[in-house]
Amino acid sequence: MHVTPRLALLSLAAVSIVAAGACKKKPQPAPVPVVNQDSINAENARRDSIARADQARRDSLAREQARADSIARARQQMDEMMANARNTITAPVYFEFDRSELSSDDIAKLDAKIPLLNANPELRIRVAGHTDSRGSDEYNMALGQRRAASAKRYLTQHGIPTARIETVSFGEEHPAAQGTDEASMAQNRRSEFEIIAGGDNITVPQGE
Repeated sequence: MHVTPRLALLSLAAVSIVAAGACKKKPQPAPVPVVNQDSINAENARRDSIARADQARRDSLAREQARADSIARARQQMDEMMANARNTITAPVYFEFDRSELSSDDIAKLDAKIPLLNANPELRIRVAGHTDSRGSDEYNMALGQRRAASAKRYLTQHGIPTARIETVSFGEEHPAAQGTDEASMAQNRRSEFEIIAGGDNITVPQGE
C-alpha cells in the first residue's frame, strides 16, 4: 500500500496524542476535610451555655410570677377577711313588733361580733335603733332607744367596754324598706351597727 506523506504525518500525530494521553497522571481524589473535634466541642458547649441561660431566665420569670401571684392571692384573702369582718360587725339585728328583746338569731349575730371587738380594742361602734311606722313618733323614738340599748347591754355583759358603744334612736325616721306590708315593716324593726372609729385595719382573730 502506498502511504502518502500527508497520511503518514497524520498517523504520527495521532500516535503522539495517544502516547501523550497515556503518559498523563491519573486524577487525584479530592482531599477529605479534616474534622476539628475541638471546634465542634466548643460550638456545642456554646450552644449548651446559651440554652442554659435561656432556661435560667425562664425559670426566674416563672418564680417571679409565682411570687406575684402568691402576694396577690394573700392580699385578696386579706381583703375578703376584712370585708367579712366588717359585715359581721355591722350586721343588723331585728325585732318583733313592739318588742326590744333579742331573739336567738339576734344573739348569734351579737356573739359573732364579740371576738372581733375584743381583737380590735380601738374599734368603736354606734348602735342605732329603728322602728316601723306604727305608733306615735315619741313612742317609736323610745322604742328605738330600747332596741339599741338591748344590743349594747348584751355586748357589755360579754366584756365589751361600754365606752366603746354609742347608742342612738331614729324611731321610724329612716326605714330600710318602703311599704306598709308586714315584710317591709319587719325590715324596719331593727338595730343597725356602724363603725365610728378604729375600723381602718381590722384584726381578724384566728379561726374566724
